[in-house]
Amino acid sequence: MKKVIRMLSMAALFAVFLNTASAAEEGMASYYADSLHGNPTASGEPYDKDALSAAHRTLKFGTRGKVTNLDNGQSVTVVINDRGPHVKSRLIDVSGEAARQLGMLDSGTAKVRLEVE
Repeated sequence: MKKVIRMLSMAALFAVFLNTASAAEEGMASYYADSLHGNPTASGEPYDKDALSAAHRTLKFGTRGKVTNLDNGQSVTVVINDRGPHVKSRLIDVSGEAARQLGMLDSGTAKVRLEVE
């Protein structure tokens, strides 16, 4: 009986973790340099500067997320296909096209909200 209760408790904690993982996150975004175009990502697919993709430290590859620039309200949906960012103070690295649509090409970074779809 104790094993069953322990397993149910672990299942409940896992469910809480899954729900928390889908909550919105806010932080700084940056974008990949054009020179990385064609290099392999952690998922194995080549980086495409013209695609709407991104790197996140923990989200599963293939996860779709809506990224909103909190300074101008512009948003874009990206697919996670890489690990990063490697700068600890950043939340997400987006592709060049995603950065263009977010209006952050000139600044190089932006404060964003990431919502898992």
